[in-house]
Order: sequence, then structure tokens, then C-alpha cells
Amino acid sequence: MFKLNSRISLDHHILRLKGAQLAACMLMLTASTAGLAVEDYPKAIQGVANSGVKVIRNFPAASGLTGWVLEKDGQHSIVFTTTDKKTLLFGGLIGENGESLSAQYESTYIPKPDMSGLFQALEKSSYVIEGTTKNPKSVIYVFVDANCPYCHYTWKALQPYEKVGLQVRWILVATLGPTSMPKAIEVMAATDKTAAFRKMEENQGKSWAPSEQWSESAKPAIAKNIRRNGELMMKFGIAGTPGVVWKDRQGQVNVKGGMPRLSEIPGITGLPEQKIDNPELAKFR
Repeated sequence: MFKLNSRISLDHHILRLKGAQLAACMLMLTASTAGLAVEDYPKAIQGVANSGVKVIRNFPAASGLTGWVLEKDGQHSIVFTTTDKKTLLFGGLIGENGESLSAQYESTYIPKPDMSGLFQALEKSSYVIEGTTKNPKSVIYVFVDANCPYCHYTWKALQPYEKVGLQVRWILVATLGPTSMPKAIEVMAATDKTAAFRKMEENQGKSWAPSEQWSESAKPAIAKNIRRNGELMMKFGIAGTPGVVWKDRQGQVNVKGGMPRLSEIPGITGLPEQKIDNPELAKFR
């Protein structure tokens, strides 16, 4: 699933507002766009412009649309109104040549988060270490859900790099169904978290029976850390798993939403390209 690096992977969702999220936005817009009064808004926005979500700005978009940047609790999204101002649109916009217009608008109009502060929080988060543990040549962070197939592909793609100096810090979240949390708790409660994580990935897609010992009520502190991981993921602007965060050699924090292309992994890890001949990963070349 999927979003952000200042650009958004088209392999996954581009700009995502679930129905319930849209309803919340539509019930919580406020009149805070500089230079615009409530009466200047399209009627679709006017009627709900006096409670909780801020309208940061508007901008001219493709095909006569108007884009509106919204903000709630530090999270930003973009919706669009039509030329006649009677219809509100949300979701990804794709240009006639297949380019992600939504990604371009997000990069241009959505304020960038404080990556340095977020990265410090990332370093203190709850995670599983896999790969090179002593003097790694490179360290990356990956947000992962136990039920996410693209996370599983990412795990497979990074295995050869772990053998040549990469350390991966897997940050478990619970976003993809009722078994995501207990699976994550099972890993984080294990004495050997790395072994438990590898077992989880090796059994990805297989049947799994939840146990009361891995419930939130049985492990409230661990569950709380996993929920915090999910909140941190959203602060990075990553709408779903997997999400990769790393520092390049210049110390710049980078974010990649979605399964990286195999050709992108050397740039992400800072390591030479490794041979990957797993047929499952061929589609990600």
C-alpha cells in the first residue's frame, strides 16, 4: 500500500482517502485558506467549512479542476472540485501519459514534515533487527505488516543485501486486518525477535490460529508500541505498508512508500547491486 517520498509509487495506491476518512474530512473542514472567506469556497466545501480540518490552500489543477490541500492532526491530503464547483473528487489523478499528477501536486503543495525530528523518533521506536548486526555498512528502516504481501516481497528482495552488510530494522504495525496485531505481538514478545520475525515471513500466506497470549489484553504494553509505530508511519506520510526510511550518505532522510523496484535498492541501501533471481520478484525489476 503506499505513499510518499516526495513522489508516490504507482505500483500501489497514489493518494488514499477511505470513505470514512473522506466523511470525516467533509465534516471537519475549516475556513483557513489565506485570502479566502468561507463564501468563496465551492458549495461542496462551504457547507462543512466550520469544524476541525483546515483548508490550507487551493491551486489550479489539470482539466480545469481546483485542488484543495487539507490538514488534520498534522496529516495532509488533497481533494479536487470541478470547474462548475458542484462536485468534489478525491483519489489519485493520472495524466494522459500515465504520469501521477497527484504525486506532483503532493510534492509541490503539501508541506514537508520535519524529517530530522521524525527520524530521531524512528531510532527510538520498537523494531526487529535483521541482517548485519556488528558494524553494518548501511541501516534502513522498513514499516511492515504481517499480512502485507508486498512487505513479504520486500523482505525477500533485501535478503541478499543483508548478507553483504545491510542492517534492516523492521518496524511492525497493524493495519491490514484483525490478525495483524496478534501476529505483531507474537514477534515482539518473543525472546528471539529476529527468529520470530523470520518465521512470520517464511509462513506468510499460510493459515495462522490466533492465541489469547498474543492478544492486546494479554500484552498491552507491546500493543501500545505497535500502535505508536503505526502513528509514526503516518507522520512520515506513508499511507500503508511497506514503507522504507533511510539516510543517504549526505545525511538526508528519504522516504519510499510501497515495494521498491529492485533497481532502486542499491540507491536505498548504498550497497552494490546484488543478484536477485527469485522468480517471484521478477515483476519488480
